Amino acid sequence: MAGETTITIIGNLTDNPELRTLQSGVNVATFSIASTPRTFDKNQNQWVDAPALFMRCQAWRDLATHIVASLAKGMRVVATGRLSQRTYEDQTGVKHTVVEMTVDEIGASLRYATCQVTKTSTSTGFASSTPQPAQPAQAPAAPQANAWTQAAPSQDPWGNANAEPEPEF
Repeated sequence: MAGETTITIIGNLTDNPELRTLQSGVNVATFSIASTPRTFDKNQNQWVDAPALFMRCQAWRDLATHIVASLAKGMRVVATGRLSQRTYEDQTGVKHTVVEMTVDEIGASLRYATCQVTKTSTSTGFASSTPQPAQPAQAPAAPQANAWTQAAPSQDPWGNANAEPEPEF
């Protein structure tokens, strides 16, 4: 969208994402990401945490459903989206202004974890799969044979023709 303020934030989910369905039937997920910058303090000779930024986020439609099925409290994520600001008045008449992020893309950070991606069905006609609720992290699977020394599979994990193996780097 032209003229909108877009950002990318890296941090941890502060709670499990919540899914709501509006009267129109549209799904929306709400959650917060805490981003805590770390800097090295030469005087103390140690890493020091700066104050955390808590970004309130929302995601819509299929993305909302996928977030609730895939992510859980404490997971480190990388999210990009659009900032918006709104003002509202509470019950006592005090005005508040909040800044929120509408998430366009989000994924688990693989800096300190691994994950397994499962493609889901959408209205565009991809293979059918129903997202399942997020599970606690598992130990990584045993390494597979080197893709460079074996014949390329006839299909990728999503059933599409695969001409050659993906490089391992």
